[in-house]
Amino acid sequence: MQQFIYLINTTRPRQWVKNIFLFAALVFDRKLFELEYVISTIYGFILLTLISGSVYITNDLFDYENDKIHPLKRHRPIASGKLNKRSATIASILLPLVTLPCAFLLNQWFGVILLVYWVQNILYSIKLKHVVIVDVLMISLGFVFRVAAGATLVDVEQAPIGSPWIYMCVGFGALLVVLGKRRSEIVTLNNKAGSHRTVLDNYTKPFIDLLIYSVSTCTIISYSLYTFSATYHQPRNDSMMLTIPLVVYGVFRYLYLVNVKDAGGTPEVLVFTDRPLLCSIIIWLITATILRYNYW
Repeated sequence: MQQFIYLINTTRPRQWVKNIFLFAALVFDRKLFELEYVISTIYGFILLTLISGSVYITNDLFDYENDKIHPLKRHRPIASGKLNKRSATIASILLPLVTLPCAFLLNQWFGVILLVYWVQNILYSIKLKHVVIVDVLMISLGFVFRVAAGATLVDVEQAPIGSPWIYMCVGFGALLVVLGKRRSEIVTLNNKAGSHRTVLDNYTKPFIDLLIYSVSTCTIISYSLYTFSATYHQPRNDSMMLTIPLVVYGVFRYLYLVNVKDAGGTPEVLVFTDRPLLCSIIIWLITATILRYNYW
C-alpha cells in the first residue's frame, strides 16, 4: 500500500492542475452547458492525467541520479529510494498501454494527440531535455497539445482543433512560465545547476532574462490581437479587449515574482499561493467567460 502511495506521488498530483487546459475549448467554444461535451472532456481529463502521470514516472526514472543533488527533488520517491524502481518501470509501461487505446475509443483525434503528446514527452525525457532552447519549447508545446486535445472532444467550429489564436496565447504563456522555472533553477542551484540538469550549463541568467522579456511581450501582444482579430465566437463590439489589462497585470505580476522574489521554481504552487496572481486569473476567467457567452 505504501508503494502505491509513493507511485501516486510520483505522478505529481500537484501537476495535474496543468491538465485543466483541456477544458479551454469547452469554455471558449461555448459548450460549457452541454452535458455531452462536459462528460467527454472529464473523461479526457482523466486519460490525460494518467498519460501525463506515466510521463512523470518515466522522467523520474531517467533523472533520479540528478534529482538526488537537488534540494527539493531529492525527496521524490524514486530519488529518495522510497519507491522501488521496478514498480515504477512497470507502471510507466502499463499506464500508456491502457490509456492510449481508451483515448482512441473516446475520440480518434484525441487519441492521436495523446499519442503524439506521450511520444514527445518520452523523447524529451531521453534526449530533447538536454538540447538548449528545444527543451523549453517542448515543454510549452505540451500545453498546446493539452488545448488541442480538449478541442477534439467538443466539436469546435474550426474542426478538428479550433482557432489558431488560442494556441499562440497558450504557447507563449506556457513558454514564459517555463523560462521562469529555468531562471529559478539557475538562481537556486548556482554553480551546481549543470549537475542537476545538464542543459542548464548552456543557459545564463542574463540570457534567460532576455528570453523572458521577449516572450512576455509576445504573450501580451498575441492575446491583445486575439481579443479583436479572432472571428471565432467573439463579441461583436470587441468587448473582449476589456480583459487585456487583466492579462497585462497577470504577466507583470509573474515577472515581479520571478525577478524580485525568485519564486518561479514551482509555478503550479505559485499560482495558488500568490493571492494577487490568483485573483487576476480568476477575475480574467470569469470576465472572459461572461463576455464570450453574451453577444452584444
